[in-house]
Amino acid sequence: MELIRQLRVTTAAAHASALRAQSALQRRLLAPLAALPPLAALPPLPAPAALVGLPPAPARPRVSSEASFKPLARSAVGALGAADLGRLARGAIADVLGPAYDQEGHDRAVRIAAGELLLASVDTVELRGGRAGRGLVRARLANPAPQGAGLAEAAAQAARLFAVYVGLHLCLLDAHFVDGNAPGAAPGARLELAGADLAGAGELELVLEVVDLDLVPWPALRADAEIRRVGGDRVGEGKVLARITDIAIGVRAGEGRPVGPGPGGTTPVWLGRRNAAGDRAMLSEFHMAHFCRGDQAIALGPEFAGYTGRKATRLPSGGLLLVDRVLAVEGTRGDPKSLDGGASHITEYDAPADSWYFADTANASMPNCVYMETSLQAALMVGYYMGATLGDPAASVSLRNLGGTARVLREVDLRGATIRQHSKLLSTTDMPGSSLQSFEYTLSVDGEPFYEGETMFGYFSDAALANQTGLDAGRSAPTWLESASLESASPRPATRTIDVAARRADPAARLCARDHLALLDTVDVVDGGGRYDQGYLHAVRAIDPDDWFFARHFHLDPVIPGSLGVETVIQAMQEWLLDSPHADGLVDPAFILPVDAPFTWKYRGQFLPTDGETRLEVHLKEVRRAPGRVRVTADASVWKPGLRIYELRDIAVELRENGAPSC
Repeated sequence: MELIRQLRVTTAAAHASALRAQSALQRRLLAPLAALPPLAALPPLPAPAALVGLPPAPARPRVSSEASFKPLARSAVGALGAADLGRLARGAIADVLGPAYDQEGHDRAVRIAAGELLLASVDTVELRGGRAGRGLVRARLANPAPQGAGLAEAAAQAARLFAVYVGLHLCLLDAHFVDGNAPGAAPGARLELAGADLAGAGELELVLEVVDLDLVPWPALRADAEIRRVGGDRVGEGKVLARITDIAIGVRAGEGRPVGPGPGGTTPVWLGRRNAAGDRAMLSEFHMAHFCRGDQAIALGPEFAGYTGRKATRLPSGGLLLVDRVLAVEGTRGDPKSLDGGASHITEYDAPADSWYFADTANASMPNCVYMETSLQAALMVGYYMGATLGDPAASVSLRNLGGTARVLREVDLRGATIRQHSKLLSTTDMPGSSLQSFEYTLSVDGEPFYEGETMFGYFSDAALANQTGLDAGRSAPTWLESASLESASPRPATRTIDVAARRADPAARLCARDHLALLDTVDVVDGGGRYDQGYLHAVRAIDPDDWFFARHFHLDPVIPGSLGVETVIQAMQEWLLDSPHADGLVDPAFILPVDAPFTWKYRGQFLPTDGETRLEVHLKEVRRAPGRVRVTADASVWKPGLRIYELRDIAVELRENGAPSC
């Protein structure tokens, strides 16, 4: 036992001695490292790479209010959930957007998605949104987000949604979408990505901006879209992760369906358009657009095919097109009895509250020029539709208004109203180099007439137009101001100037015509002057060949609308009234068209883009006050250089307080 104990002690001592030796060796080996500087801290692990956005899209010119596309229908629905989008994908348009979109079941092929719906919801649809002011859609993408070609399809679904929202399909029967088909579109949409894919990018928003939309030659639109991360500020709305450009969406009628009237202007088959009341229309906005700047065979029938692409009778275009639909026509094309007083028709014009002329006029509601234009356009159309020029369709003729008389029957606010025009052709008289047609018309809203008149139009050959002699048989008739200086030994009558442009420059100035209706800069006044010793107004306006209305009135035949000449006279009278003491004491007044004050106009010439200037004079003849209102009546003339061509009798303006009793 003693021997075993000694062996254990000896072994333990030997083991301890070996451990001490190993430890000493390790200290010797590690000693040089102690002199080294301490190790630097390790950098943190890199964070996940941030998504890189695309650069901003190029700027686009913003369309003016006058040139904005006018929707064929409007919906109070501004946001759409998944269930709404699902119904639109099945063609149930009126169920979602409202009865204005009802086509009696002939819209079932108009579907925003042919396959999988890639939009989860729509936050907003703006008719004049986007950089170009032509329309915008903000939508959330389905989760998981589509990739590659799926992004282009999601953008196309948003574009189809906007096309439906503005009613591009409503003017065609059994319509359907045709992708990649729009005037000016590149062959196929282009996709630009900031990264390889959008997986893990989070919730995504699609923002579609409409670039262009039109009804000619077919209903169509072009758009660009961006895919953005949700959560950025409202200016940038997050980083742009993808951009799709040149999205093109067209609309076509169903296979074999007619798109316009047949021979004689008849429409044996309904063409698909209904008005807001649910009445079937004979011709639609699509046909009016073709009448003013497209294929007249589509608009009016095959007899008019030869007028397409050349100077011919047309309606104005853009914001000056003031007839939307034809509901019914009485008469037979080419029939002498119809042309000699047996023809009439019923047409309609929608006056949206956001129309350019409501914003630009000094009036409380619609300006006089729109009253005149919408009634005269409707009247001329029935005469032309009956075939006034078809006896010699190869002849080059221009249509011009020669004059008329009109009267406001009652005061009515026409914002948001649908105006129904009843027009009757009274006679057609053929003469060498011209043909004259006379008409009568009545405008009504909600079944109640509010405006009526008579007018005459003439179809003139190029030679007849070139030889117009004005109102004074070709003689140069001086203005009253010029005559007063020439015929008297006394000095030129003293004048004072109303600076209209300075007043207009003040954004807070009330009762001031602006933008498209800014037709005057100054008005010279001779107090107590003029033919009736009640006051005299004189104004000159330079003609710019680039003035907006030349592109509208008419396609391939530009002239200043006579109604704008009348409107210029009215504005001169309005500015005089505001500047006079006659408006004193009226509380928060507004301009209206005077009720039961018939006025007469006569035109014997035209203003061309090259005419340089227009010159007007106004002879004030009566100022009549009544409780809460004042009315001014005058006669007026308008000159082109060397020739007096417009004459107005009993033109009147009225300023009245809100709620003033009727005269």
